[in-house]
This record gives sequence, C-alpha cells and structure tokens, in this order.
Amino acid sequence: MDLWEEKKNKREKMKEYFDIVHNDGLHFRQPWVFDVQEEVQRLKKRMNKMADEIAELKSLCPMVHEFRLKSSSSSVDDLLSSSSSLLRFLLGLPQFHQVKSSKPPLTLLSASSFSKVLWFWVLKAVSELADPDLGCCGKSQESSLDLKRRGNLCFRSRSFDDALRFYSKALRVARDNTLLASLFLNRANALHNLGLLQESLRDCHRALRIDPFYSKAWFRRGKLNTLLGNYKDAFRDITVSISLESSPAGKKQLQNELLAIPDFQNKQTSENTLCYATAGEVLHDNLPNVQSEVKLRCVSTKEKGRGMVSESDIEQPSVIHVEEPFCVVISKSCRETHCHFCLNELPADSVPCPSCSVPVYCSESCQIQSGGTLSTNEMVKNSTFQNLPDDIVEHIKGVTSAVRYYSETECVQEHQHECRGANWPAVLPSDAVLAGRVIMKLINQGETPTDLSNLQEKLDLSHSYSKMSPESKLELHLLSIVLIWCLNKSCCPDLSVCEASVSQTIILLSQIKVNSMAIVRMKSSGDSFKCIPAGNVSAKEPIQSLEQIRVGQALYKIGSLFNHSCKPNIHLYFLSRGLVMRTTEFVPVGCPLELSYGPEVGKWDCKDRIRFFEEEYFFHCQCCGCSQMNISDLVINGYCCVNTSCTGVVLDSSVAACESEKLNHFLAAPKSLDHHFLVSEKVYAGVSEVASSLLIKPSGSLHIKADKCLKCGSRCEVENSHAEVNKAWNHLRRVEELMNSGRANISVLSDCLRSIAVLRTSLHMYNKDIADAEDKVAQACYLAGEMKGAREHCEASIKILKRLYGDEHVVIGNELVKLASIQLASGDSSGAWETTKRLSQIFSKYYGSHAETLFSYLSCLKLEAAKAVNL
Repeated sequence: MDLWEEKKNKREKMKEYFDIVHNDGLHFRQPWVFDVQEEVQRLKKRMNKMADEIAELKSLCPMVHEFRLKSSSSSVDDLLSSSSSLLRFLLGLPQFHQVKSSKPPLTLLSASSFSKVLWFWVLKAVSELADPDLGCCGKSQESSLDLKRRGNLCFRSRSFDDALRFYSKALRVARDNTLLASLFLNRANALHNLGLLQESLRDCHRALRIDPFYSKAWFRRGKLNTLLGNYKDAFRDITVSISLESSPAGKKQLQNELLAIPDFQNKQTSENTLCYATAGEVLHDNLPNVQSEVKLRCVSTKEKGRGMVSESDIEQPSVIHVEEPFCVVISKSCRETHCHFCLNELPADSVPCPSCSVPVYCSESCQIQSGGTLSTNEMVKNSTFQNLPDDIVEHIKGVTSAVRYYSETECVQEHQHECRGANWPAVLPSDAVLAGRVIMKLINQGETPTDLSNLQEKLDLSHSYSKMSPESKLELHLLSIVLIWCLNKSCCPDLSVCEASVSQTIILLSQIKVNSMAIVRMKSSGDSFKCIPAGNVSAKEPIQSLEQIRVGQALYKIGSLFNHSCKPNIHLYFLSRGLVMRTTEFVPVGCPLELSYGPEVGKWDCKDRIRFFEEEYFFHCQCCGCSQMNISDLVINGYCCVNTSCTGVVLDSSVAACESEKLNHFLAAPKSLDHHFLVSEKVYAGVSEVASSLLIKPSGSLHIKADKCLKCGSRCEVENSHAEVNKAWNHLRRVEELMNSGRANISVLSDCLRSIAVLRTSLHMYNKDIADAEDKVAQACYLAGEMKGAREHCEASIKILKRLYGDEHVVIGNELVKLASIQLASGDSSGAWETTKRLSQIFSKYYGSHAETLFSYLSCLKLEAAKAVNL
C-alpha cells in the first residue's frame, strides 16, 4: 500500500469515529458555554444510539438502494424525476413535520460527517433545524447575566484574560441594551488592564452609543484618551462625566481628574481617525487596480472547457484580475477566531451580531454590511446637557453617533436571512450555507423566481454532477431538500418546496463543489510573529514559520473561469474578501492564464496529483506539469541508487507506472519527440542528473522499470528501503512529540541525526521526506539552543525544496522566514539581512506591494535585520 492510500485509509477511519467530535462536529447544547470533555463523552454515547436509529431509518427506505443504482449513470436531465420521488417520500413521513417541545442539542455537521447523521436530521429533527423558536442560536438574557457574573469574579481576582473571555461571550447572547452597555464597559475595563488601550476606547464608544448618559463610560473614555495623548477629547469626556454625576463626592473626584489632564491647547486628537480603522476596512479599501493594458478573454477548448487567456503580452509580475465575491461563508473552524464578514482575525474587542449569537465581527462596519443592525440610541434632549458649551454638546453627538453609515447598495446583507436564531446556518455544512446565501441573494435582488427555475443560467458556472458517485448524488438530493425546507420555514415562506427548486439547488451545490475557492490566511507559528533581537533566543520558543489557514469559502464568478495547472503562471491571494490575481512569470499573448486548484509540482508527485483532481474536481489533469518531464515528479518520492557515487533515482512500481504513462503519452503526441529533446536547458540538466536514461531516444514505447536506477541501471530493493524509512520516521515522530511537549535536549538531537542518516542512505537526496526531516531537526536544534545546527539543517531543507519547486517559488520564501529568524537569534546579522532581502524579493513577486500588509512581521524582520548590520 502506498503512502497516499495509507494516509487516506487512516483519515477515513478517523472520520468514522471522530468527525462529529473534531472541529466542525463539536456537539453542544449551547454555542456560548460548554464543558468540552463532558460533551465529547456524551456525544460518543449518543453516536452509538444514533447508529441504531440510522440503521432503523434506512430500513424504512428501500428506495434509497434503488436510488443509488439508478443514480450511478444519471445526469442533470434526470434530476426533476429523482428530486420529485425523494421529495414526495420525505414530505409524506410524519417525522419530517414533527416538532419537539424542548430545545435539542446542536450538532455541527461537516461535509464528511454529514452522510453519517443526515438521516437522523432529515427524519427526526428537520423541523428543529428550521424553527427559530426551537433554535439554540438566539439571545439568552439568563446566560448573558451568568457569563457577566463569572467575568466579574475573574476581574476581581485580576484574571483579566478570563474576564475578557467571559464578557465577550456574554455580549454574544445579551439582548437588553442596558446590559449590553454595561458589558461593553466591563470589557473596556478588562482591556484597559491588559494594556489594550485602543480596543478599550472602542468599547467605551460602543457603550456610549447605546447609552449616551452612561457617566462611568465617559469617565473611562477620558482616562484612556489621557493615556493616549488625546487631551482635548479627554477634557471633554471628563466634563460630560461631571455633568452626569449626581453625588458631590463623585463630582469632586472627577474635578480632580480634570485638573490632572495636561494642557491640551496645543494637542490635537487623532483618535477619531485612527481608532476605528480596522484591518478589514484597510485591506478592503486598498484593492489594487488592473492595469489598462491588461486584456483578458474567455475561450473554450476541447481539453479544458472554458478558460482565460491574455490578449497581449503581460509582464511579470502584474495584477491581472481583482474581484469581490458573489457570496462568502466563514469556515466553521474559524467561527470563534475570525470576522464573519471580512474573514480577518478578530481583535480582542470583537463585535457581536445584535440579533443572534452565531457571528462575531472585527468592527461595526463589518457587522452592518453583513446584514445586522447597529445597536444605538438617538441622543434625546436632556436638561443635563443644556448648560454645557456648544463644543461639548457637539462632542457628545460625535461620540454617540454611528462611526460610518452605509447605503443599502453598500451592504451585502448575506447574514440577514440567517439572523433569526434558527439552527440550520450553524449546523449544515459550509457548502449548504453558502448555497443558501446564493439563493437568498438572487431572490432578494429579484433575479430568480421562487421556484429557482433559472438559477443555473443566472450563475453560469460549470458542474460535474453526472461524474459524482451515487452516494454523493444521494447526499446532494437530501441536503438540497433540507436546505430548501429550512429556508422556506425560517426566512422565506414564498420559496417553493418543489422538485424544480430542489433540482436547481442540487446543481448549485454541484457548482459550489468545483467552483468555490478557499479563502486563506497565512499565520505565523506563534500567536503573533515576534522579531527576536540579534544574538538572543528565548528557550523553548519555536522557529518562526508560516502556515496556511483556510478561513472561508467563496464564489467568484469570473475567478472561477481560470483553469488549473500544476505549474501555474498566476498566483492568487486575498485582501479581506477581495480576490487578487497576479502573474508570476512573463505571459505571452494567447497563453492560457492558469492557477493551482490544489497540490502543485513540488508538493505531491504526478500520480497523487492526478488522483486528487479526479476525486475532488472530476477531471484528469493533463497540464504541462502532468504531461511533460520534470525532475520534481521523479525525485520527490524517489529512492537512491545502491551505487553511492551515482546521483540517479530509483522509483517504486506505482510512480514508475505513472511516469511511464506520462512520458509515452508525451512522446506519442504530434511533434512530441522534437519537444522531448527540446526541453528547456534547466529541465534537461535536472533530469540528466537523476534519470539520464529517459533522455535516450526510445525505439518503441518507453517502460520505466521499478527498482532500477534511471541513470546507471543498478538494481535496488525498494521494499527493504521502504521498511528502513518507516522505522526512521517513527523515531522522528516521537522526537516531534518531545519537542511539542518542550522536552527537546541533546539526546533528542542524537536520535534526530541517526534518523536523518538512515533516510539519506535509503531515499534520493532530493526526496521531500528528507527535506521534512531536516526541517524537524532544525527545530530540535533551535529548541536545544544549537543555533549552528539549526541553521545548517534549515539550509539543507531549503536546498532540497528548491530542486522540487524552483528557486523563486513562494514556498521558498516561507522557508526563508525560518532561516532569517534562526540567523537573527544566533547573531548572524549579515546572513539575516541577505536572507531577508531574498525572501522580500520572492514575496514581492507573488504579492507585490501587499506583501507587508499581508505579512505584518515582514517590516519588523527587515527592521531587525537592518539594525543588526547598522544600515
């Protein structure tokens, strides 16, 4: 069994038992407070019971087996018939309309776990999904008061982090305005004590917008403005607080505070312009423009269908396309950490939805645009304010009014139909929630009738329904019926629950499957990237590194027209929700513009990439990376020759079969033989180094032999090497566990080095496993304080990755971040400066001027490196 199959089987076994427990499947009674261990144990017991229920329910439906048989060869033309029969069956069941009297526990379903519990929900609890009165996602005054009490206890014990957490949870479920204002001020106090002054100031602003007569909030705001140097605003804030204070002692104390404010006459406040600019707004407002000379055209080919080509030569790097999403949904795993609108990381002073307890936002502007309403009270006339100077009254109006107003056309309102407390937006898979947003957007815009009969033509996106498995087709039918039912019962009673709407929703889900894009963010290894001054290293602090996090899923109608290549010539990234595409090489006129849908050359070998795209996107990849010779596919999982002086690669049987098929197909194509010997000099040299026998003109078809060196012809026992490699990796995994637990030491390093030696005697020198192992050893050295070893092993890993990806690939830039942090920590200032320049050049190629915006640590890294070399 090859590594890909082994990983897949393990993954499926894990999903079978833990899908509902892990991430998307956390089972809980209330979304704002629960004991994880207790809920996990309860869920395991319930899963056993549910398995019996599912078996019983399936026995009631012999038509399901018949449906699977028929659907194996079904197409879009059969959807009306299949949707009609299944819909009639479900609507005829009494369980489909059953309503329970008590609120049920809530189970979040991922796409993978959905099929295992779908029948339970469809036949037992679909009404509980759709009915807002039975939902667990509404407001709860009782819960908010309890969370506030717990926050107060933490505050009094000076556990300000815990207090902040409880106050934020209480804000999500609070309903009453008076309680909201009190919670915002309490959280402001916690933020103040944590040193988060701007965040605290924003919470004071929110409390005052709800209650303009909140004396304590004005006082807290004045204290914060004093600390921030906004003396004029501080004077006005304390003045308002004095006017609202009723007790003489309180007024005297406030007078003393007023006298303690430094002279503000020559000080100008900057708070109104700087305090409320969030990351989401900054990124959204700074989307780049496409140069006027860049012209793209949509074409259609027999091999790939529709795609985009250039009508003129495009230089590297150039922005070629910018697009706002048609619809977006946040990933379930990021619901507690990222803004539900702009998808940026949440600040400490996150803003809750005023109508339900699910979404949280980074700012009021994101909350309003998403479809909620702003919690605010108009300032009524009050005799207390009548005796104040005009400038103070204007100050009150400025503070208590909305920061920014949005017209109806500016508001996306994608959450509005979900904002009623029903369970389905929190429970159904992300694909279904995204489909619901598409449907409601088109209905609200008057673009589609209530039977959704023109939904497919309105979106004009490709799909691969006919190529899906019978099981997947059944899931789409059931999921579509559940979604249409929930939309009808919870927010859109005019939406028809009929075969037409169900069949169109099935097509929509099929379109989302192959057209939606994952919105990603790059995150550093710690909570935030820390620049380590040259020559200093904190014990047990990991090497700074980057990882890609999927934060959302979106439909971009034009962006979906760009085809895939495993060797793409364009790179995409996201500024807030906005999609930006940039060329990474010179693109001549008429050349296809292609991006990567998943693994590229250098990440996986050819056979695994082809398998991935067949399973996930239903096409057999024939891009240049999968149809032409390249060194990466030969060596990425290759073994070394038994002749130690030979640099040739030895392939196992599965890789050899795939490479044989690829090369024979290439040779059989028109003029392919000429092209075969006219490969670029760099590719020719690379292949010649490891597989020179492939460059000899064959007399017939080419058959690459497994277990045989492709350079000198020596025979190698791959099975024996495979066993040794597995043993070495078992040692490295145990070492990694020790590192993660903070127990890295010299003996751990010795184990690492022995494992590396075994890998190098069995695997080819450019095998990616060696690069991964070198990276782990670099981490172990770093944690043990062996900076020289950390640098050497990090450089060894990068050297291999350059052969797999190329010298200027973005992956190399990410790895250079690690190297620069090691060099800075070890006092190698000149090395850190050179590495920083190299990674800046790579990031500039892929991200342009947005590199430092997307990677906030980059400017910090440059600054530290420049300081170290006295620039």
